[in-house]
Amino acid sequence: MNSNHGAVIHEFILGGQRSGKSRRAEVLAQKWLAQNSSNAAVLVATAQAWDNEMRLRISRHQADRAERVVGMQTVEEPFALGETIARLSQAHTLIVVDCLTLWLTNFLMPMPIAGQPASLRNTTQPITNLLFALKKTPGPVVLVGNEIGMGVIPMGAEVRQFVDELGRLNQEVANACQRVTLMVAGQAMVVKDSACSA
Repeated sequence: MNSNHGAVIHEFILGGQRSGKSRRAEVLAQKWLAQNSSNAAVLVATAQAWDNEMRLRISRHQADRAERVVGMQTVEEPFALGETIARLSQAHTLIVVDCLTLWLTNFLMPMPIAGQPASLRNTTQPITNLLFALKKTPGPVVLVGNEIGMGVIPMGAEVRQFVDELGRLNQEVANACQRVTLMVAGQAMVVKDSACSA
């Protein structure tokens, strides 16, 4: 994912549940790997398996992805996303982050552990680290996230806070990416493509 001028292109893929976000990221990874035999692709998975349903969902995603994108490695990282991107990024490596929404959930809506109350974490520094990593990476990054602010305003204060924080995160990441794509019913709608005018 490099422009005609050789600049690194980051893409942010947004959409609702089951809109085709992850599938588009996989297609981009497939194309990247097919471009050059020296290219590599790494998925950074942010989900945590807190219950049986989530464990099954993660296993299913892993199996499907292994079939569709042969050769893509997986790294699990629920918190230190910016640092992980900085560590893994190379000129010939495409990083896919799936997904930013679950990453933010890990901070703002953490699950209690062993009967202990959940402990909220401050997101200011992790988001700063993520945006800094996106500016400095020598290779392309594809980020997947949910657009959840288009429905009814949630009644609970905690959920309203999460929707607000996710909206702010999405805006900052979109500003840091050259391309933003909105997925609707499996169809890609380009919202921003500054790479074309570069």
